[in-house]
Amino acid sequence: MRITYKGDYALKAVLDLALHYEANSVITIQDLAKRIDAPVKFLQQVLLELKRGGFVESRRGKVGGYLLSRSPSLIRLGEVVRFIDRPVEPIGCLEKNYSGCGDIYKCVFREIWQKVTEATAKIIDQITFADLVKVARKRRELLVYQI
Repeated sequence: MRITYKGDYALKAVLDLALHYEANSVITIQDLAKRIDAPVKFLQQVLLELKRGGFVESRRGKVGGYLLSRSPSLIRLGEVVRFIDRPVEPIGCLEKNYSGCGDIYKCVFREIWQKVTEATAKIIDQITFADLVKVARKRRELLVYQI
């Protein structure tokens, strides 16, 4: 599994929107870009893709912006990773109907990569953005307390 810049910005954007979900507020792309340190033009593309995936909604107009389309407790980290960056398998031969290798059934590495894939999926499919919001808020409290 490899997280691209697009995937990283997508995850950060969903987390930021999750942090503001309870307030039911619409976040402008400029505010979002500033908070997650992302270029606005690139973030527009990322948000458009997240919108197509059903993760975010956009509102037009003077008070327009973005918000999550569903509760952070219903969005799993693995969903976003797979939607933006595709499979979590570290090698192509683990994909269904793969036919690019004649050694696939006697390969000693394939079983190892299957275990890596299963372990990765087990972790990222259990974590919701509500879980990440709790962690992010705790870390912010620690930072404020330490100052």
